Amino acid sequence: MQLKLFKTLWGFTGDYKDAVQSAIQNRFDGIEGAVPDTVAGAEQLATLLADSGLNYIAELATTGTYVPDRSLTIQDHLDDLAIRLTRLKYLRPLFVTCLGGCDSWRLPDSLEFLRRAIELADNANIHISFETHRGRSLFNPWITRQIIDLIPELQITCDFSHWYVVCEGIQASEESIIREVVSHASHIHARVGYDQGPQVPDPRSPLYARELARHLTWWGWIWQQHAAGAREYTTVTSEFGPDGYDYRDSTTGRSLIEPELLNNWMAARLRSEYKHLITGQH
Repeated sequence: MQLKLFKTLWGFTGDYKDAVQSAIQNRFDGIEGAVPDTVAGAEQLATLLADSGLNYIAELATTGTYVPDRSLTIQDHLDDLAIRLTRLKYLRPLFVTCLGGCDSWRLPDSLEFLRRAIELADNANIHISFETHRGRSLFNPWITRQIIDLIPELQITCDFSHWYVVCEGIQASEESIIREVVSHASHIHARVGYDQGPQVPDPRSPLYARELARHLTWWGWIWQQHAAGAREYTTVTSEFGPDGYDYRDSTTGRSLIEPELLNNWMAARLRSEYKHLITGQH
């Protein structure tokens, strides 16, 4: 089985050409990011990806960016998703990872949204995976387990760093839920959270060795699940980012460790971690 590592466009300050060059230089297999806002941008990115041989994972967030507009309805979210799916025709992503729904909804509302969102993606012939993200329908492990029990076909993008901070630490009871949901894992966002935040200041530091080890264990469960199911590859995006997540000087606000440096380090760590399991890897 192969490990396909993706470079995130979140927080990347260069243009698409720079992103593709950086991905190649750092041995990524593809790029994950939001769909360009214009047709010209989508065509440019599609050409760069095709010429470079890189894959693409599209990231879509309904009614907003990372945090939804909580005043909007299920239909608003679905209409927004439908529009965003139509913008993918130039890019032909491996799949879509969706920040969908809203944490303030009742369970029946999230179920209705997710079922109809899957139907929209199926009609567009696009595989869709829903991220375990704060602010969204899958924002904690307990509600996610309930939803998966009722929508067994649901596929998820596992970003356990969000659950880590929502739960203020993953205890044995939550870890047992992670064990349950990995059978629905379609994709991994490799960021390390801790009790008081979704992103440790520096995953290389011995101060966060326990948190790193726990995330590596959970990602390893997904790898094992995929291997048992004879999947061709597992996709992972190393996703340390800015927007208040990164480690900054308290006076100047200057980033002390660039997220891109941490993402490149995490990709290298994952190659090393799963080296004995990887076949057919460049």
